[in-house]
Amino acid sequence: MIDRLTIIGTGLIGGSLGLVWAQRRPDITIVGHDRPEVLEQAEERGAIDKKAGDPVTSVVDSDLVVLATPVATTLRLLDTIAPHLPDGCLVTDVASVKQPVIEQAHDVLPDQVGFLGGHPMAGAEHSGIDHADPLLFENAVYSLCLPDDTDEEALEGSLSPLVDLLETTGGRPLVLEAKRHDRLVAAVSHVPQLLSVALVNLVATTEDEEDLALHLAGGGFRDMTRIAASPFKMWRDVLVGNEGAIHDALSRFRRHLREIRNRLIEEDLDALEETFDEAQEARAAIPGDSKGFLHPLSDIYVRASDEPGVLHDLTGHLVDADINLKDIELQAIREGTGGTFRLAFEDGADAEAAVTVLSDAGYDAWRP
Repeated sequence: MIDRLTIIGTGLIGGSLGLVWAQRRPDITIVGHDRPEVLEQAEERGAIDKKAGDPVTSVVDSDLVVLATPVATTLRLLDTIAPHLPDGCLVTDVASVKQPVIEQAHDVLPDQVGFLGGHPMAGAEHSGIDHADPLLFENAVYSLCLPDDTDEEALEGSLSPLVDLLETTGGRPLVLEAKRHDRLVAAVSHVPQLLSVALVNLVATTEDEEDLALHLAGGGFRDMTRIAASPFKMWRDVLVGNEGAIHDALSRFRRHLREIRNRLIEEDLDALEETFDEAQEARAAIPGDSKGFLHPLSDIYVRASDEPGVLHDLTGHLVDADINLKDIELQAIREGTGGTFRLAFEDGADAEAAVTVLSDAGYDAWRP
């Protein structure tokens, strides 16, 4: 039973957790620790109930401690708070690199304290409590990594109060071994961040007397480079903590890039077409089959005109039909003409019902 929890680090992730739990678990008292000015904002926004001036006093009498800080800070905090944690307390983190945190938790936490590594695959280009959002984790994958000496049965036993609480965020828990997690996020998160930065810098330094390259950039370029706006301070610890897996992923990417370059030099368009087809097939499989608690959603596509209020009208029909929309993505847009939305639902039945409702409302809607 979790009656009192502590969030150390009330920025974007920690603040968003506080906001969603304040809404969905108002019975829990939330204590926050951060810099004084950040705590003031977190309290004003309703993300925390009480402020703590230091990490040690913040964990007193807490049933759960959430470390929502960069990797290096999380490692230090584990050592700092370990002697002061109550028996039976649970500890989790949100760092995007798991193996170093898992190892540190194993080394310093008392036997009477349970640990579960966490990594919500959610975020934004901007950090800080100002950008915290209670819907940040809705439908996002929430990776859970157990220590090597903890059996998976603990997720339904001693760690179940924590798992249940994480599920109230709207995230979709996925159990992964820590090393596997770090290898996978290197490919799907850490390397894409570096490539996004490199791509923007490539275009920005393209020689042109009128400097038109960035002005010619369209929607595809914006989609691929959105995360280049992320500040380096958000990535410093990640790049150091997962250096090995990132190096491996960059090496594999370099091989793929070299193959594409060779096909261009050889003018082997058939091989290039095969490469495109393979990528399209892989892209279409997202989120694909997966283990753990993760289940793919059911998608539909809807064409809509480019005019004020169209999205409000579209989603309004779903609300009226009591159909719960889990995710939405604008696939393509042409100003003055319209665009295509991808809408995701919990299961096929909801997806089929949504197609019927929206088609009846005059939209061009279909399942892939």
